[in-house]
Amino acid sequence: MCRCCSLSLSSPKDFPQLQNDTFLRAARGEETEHVPVWCMRQAGRYLPEFRESRAGKDFFETCRSPAACCELTLQPLRRFPFDAAIIFSDILVVPQAMGMDVQMVPGKGPTFPEPLKEPEDLQRLRVKVDVDKELGYVFKAITLTRHKIEGKVPLIGFTGAPWTLMSYMIEGGGSNTHSKAKRWLYRHPEASHMLLKMLTDVIVEYLLGQVAAGAQIAFAKDAHYGLEDLSQSHYEVVGLDWTIDPRSARERTGGKVSLQGNMDPCALYAPKERISDIVKKMLEGFGTRGYIANLGHGLYPDMDPENVGAFVKAVHQHSKQMIKQM
Repeated sequence: MCRCCSLSLSSPKDFPQLQNDTFLRAARGEETEHVPVWCMRQAGRYLPEFRESRAGKDFFETCRSPAACCELTLQPLRRFPFDAAIIFSDILVVPQAMGMDVQMVPGKGPTFPEPLKEPEDLQRLRVKVDVDKELGYVFKAITLTRHKIEGKVPLIGFTGAPWTLMSYMIEGGGSNTHSKAKRWLYRHPEASHMLLKMLTDVIVEYLLGQVAAGAQIAFAKDAHYGLEDLSQSHYEVVGLDWTIDPRSARERTGGKVSLQGNMDPCALYAPKERISDIVKKMLEGFGTRGYIANLGHGLYPDMDPENVGAFVKAVHQHSKQMIKQM
């Protein structure tokens, strides 16, 4: 199994003309002048301007402010020549929309004060979620950002995958073992299927709403499924973590999808020269066609922005050289 993510492209809307479509062309497997690059959590706490903007503010209140989300989304683009932006939000807005209380506890992370413990607890969830009403603030943030980004790069929208969200809702927060959620699978298979279907129904409407609002790419985070199955699922791109060998991934997907990833984020703690070497090796493994460079996970809060810049620079420089030599 790989820790994967999946992306699907949307149709253009009436927004400022896109100036850099490298990401979209790579996603479609087309030729590009360089390998596009972006980072999961590129709008995050590693940036001092992000910390300043977020100081003293409730996390989910920020998520519900289109203006705040727009500003946080744009911040990394002012520092780095990323080839895509990703809307600032959180995967746990979906359980909130379904009626669950989720709090961001300092020093602990996302917490569900009343997680799902038994199948009877499913009755606490909204049977039918009005996505426009409950998650319209995300759609407004996407539309606003598409205008404010002025066509510089494409905008990514995202959601959590059903199993990821189910685990949070049952575990009460993040978990390394997912033991409580897996307990549900074995003890309550029917209720588990019901919950996964409820989540899937909301997620589908949520992603469609994001696309309608202006997201040019739809991103499903932490889809824990087989790589081969995902390559048959009609997504354009499958993202990989650092445990997957690039050449093996190419063989297993058979050229059916573009690939994204997969540098170990901890490699960004290395000196800049070492980062450049690691990026070069990664590019040689994936090749430059049908490939989007990224980390195998999100950026960590204590990472140096200068090293993030070195990563982006190395991807662009090495890939341009490799393409010229072809």
